[in-house]
Amino acid sequence: MKIINNKVWFITGAGRGMGGDITKAALKAGNKVVATGRHTDSVTKALGENENLLIVKLDVTMQADANAAVNAAVEKFGRIDVLVNNAANFIAGFFEELTQEEIGQQLQTSLIGPMIVTRAVLPVMRKQRSGHVISISSTAGLTSLDFCSAYSASKFGLEGFMQALQTEVSPFGINTTIVNPGFFRTELLTEQSTKYADNPITDYNEKREQLMQFWKSANGQQPGDPVKLAKALITIANEEKPPLRFLAGVDALSTAKQVATTLQQQANSYRELSSLLAFE
Repeated sequence: MKIINNKVWFITGAGRGMGGDITKAALKAGNKVVATGRHTDSVTKALGENENLLIVKLDVTMQADANAAVNAAVEKFGRIDVLVNNAANFIAGFFEELTQEEIGQQLQTSLIGPMIVTRAVLPVMRKQRSGHVISISSTAGLTSLDFCSAYSASKFGLEGFMQALQTEVSPFGINTTIVNPGFFRTELLTEQSTKYADNPITDYNEKREQLMQFWKSANGQQPGDPVKLAKALITIANEEKPPLRFLAGVDALSTAKQVATTLQQQANSYRELSSLLAFE
């Protein structure tokens, strides 16, 4: 497959982790990149300088930041071809122990943030009659686990948003892709990106201790290579018709298969009762 160079990529959360890897891969492939982050100095430190790189301040929860970043991108490069909604955080904990403020913070960053940035970018893509919106979800957007209620809520919401968006923007030549990574060795589980609920309820003590030990020990041990995932996204973005969903990693493929099997079993279990609910 021929790699298409000279696209303009707009990447959120580019200062570290997967966002940095995606930025480097896009630049290496000959593209231009607008790399954004809340602190531009940390983005610059991570990525260095490049004539095809524009570093812009962007807090994804702020519409004014998003509008300004998009305007800067268009002023510098004239267009935006690929938006990568990558910025994310992880607020872990049992639902009862999470405060409503913590849940709001999770939703604001991982769901509302991509909506805010996409809202700013879409007028540019509509005018071009071309573009590609890539949103980084998770296997937690396919199924959920205990300790992940807020995180999964944000990712399930992101998937619903993206699926609806696809039907709305495809007439304008804009493609969308949901990416469901499995466990990749990114910085999501580091102290900078992960926060644990701090509102302990005694009944959860034993299980909480086990789960916190699991999540903390998983950091740096995840099997997936984010550099390879970044390269895969370059491949996908250069396809004439990109996939609506990309399951990244063998663990993600396994999760999706299990979700599909479970859903089929649930549909079959009450098929007769479900079929009797129409007006006579």
